[in-house]
Amino acid sequence: MSYVYRVEGSIAHAQPCSAGPWDPSMQHGGAPAALIAWAVERMPMREPMQVARMTFDLLRPIPVAPLEIKIDVQREGRKIQVCNVTLSAEGVTCVRATVLKIRRAEVELPEHIIDEQVTLPGPDQGREAKIRFSSHEQFAAGVTLRSVRGTFGEMGPGALWFRAQRPIIEGEPITPLMRAAMTGDFCNGVSSVLDFNEWTFINADLTVSLARMPVGEWILLDAQTWLGEHGAGLAFAKLGDERGYFGRAIQSLVIERRAK
Repeated sequence: MSYVYRVEGSIAHAQPCSAGPWDPSMQHGGAPAALIAWAVERMPMREPMQVARMTFDLLRPIPVAPLEIKIDVQREGRKIQVCNVTLSAEGVTCVRATVLKIRRAEVELPEHIIDEQVTLPGPDQGREAKIRFSSHEQFAAGVTLRSVRGTFGEMGPGALWFRAQRPIIEGEPITPLMRAAMTGDFCNGVSSVLDFNEWTFINADLTVSLARMPVGEWILLDAQTWLGEHGAGLAFAKLGDERGYFGRAIQSLVIERRAK
């Protein structure tokens, strides 16, 4: 299939390539995150706005099935817009997102204020990386990866450049915001400190915060994981592009040992 979703009105028809590594009938979290980013960028606004934060609560496994998109604006002001977005399958809400937008304005900052520069190698200098967690068709197969520190399957912090190749929405370009939302959901895979064959570490949520809007096709995920002693953990990352770092991503993890 050449795209992840076919959108008809308020219904997004998920294709098999939306699947995650855990179950071929369930979507990878990066797919609905990108879908929601696409939806909020298309919303009408009273004032020019930019997305400053997106928080996705993954309330239950998201089936590879039609999803209804609903958007409810909670606050429409001159300086901020706050909206709730839900994705539902057969009337049951699977994802609930809160999106904060801040007004766009030309602000003359002091000359010493610049983007924090990315000191890691760029995507052209990275090693080609593959995700081999499962054999079924999955969302990650539509993404080109370039590893510049660690890689999938290696323990510890990792840094990879991501570029989505497969269209997310049929007939629509992939925007930099969609790329950032999608990439943020790979934090736990890039920075795992547990063996995938022995453990699961599914994220229950994802928050992406942005100081500025990303640019270009390549998004850097510079990630690490912290684990607690009672079955919870955090996977978090600095998000960058070829201009510099622009944001952060963080996931809350549910840690479980696989059944023998």
